[in-house]
Amino acid sequence: MLETRAIVVSLDGNDALVESLQGGGCGNCDSENGCGSGKLSQLFCSEPRRFRVRNEANAQVGSMVQIALADGLLMRSALLVYLLPLMLLLVGAVVGAGLINDGQDKDFYSALGGLTGLIAGFVIARKLSMRRNITSVALPVILPKQADI
Repeated sequence: MLETRAIVVSLDGNDALVESLQGGGCGNCDSENGCGSGKLSQLFCSEPRRFRVRNEANAQVGSMVQIALADGLLMRSALLVYLLPLMLLLVGAVVGAGLINDGQDKDFYSALGGLTGLIAGFVIARKLSMRRNITSVALPVILPKQADI
């Protein structure tokens, strides 16, 4: 599971709005061997990051909580959002180029087919990600507090 620490900012029914306490990246941004992606993200996103999560632990506003995202979910989401449109762009370009035999217009139809495939890929990815059964699984959760041992 991917986990991070956050503070609860507000509550909305069974959900909570939390503010991440970590910067971007993996936490090695201050070390000499770190890649510095967190510093780069601070240039473009100066405000703290806020996320909507399921509040299964019944955390209250101001509580320090541990947020978790299921294993593999980030990879599946990235494949859906990036790979599907890219694949449809390529398929559209090949189909567009195959529709015409004239060499002069082949590039135009290839570009038009690629653009159509790319837009279709984004639309399909959006529709799939908006389906209730996918978003309910994809929503991060607040982990219950562990008993001190």
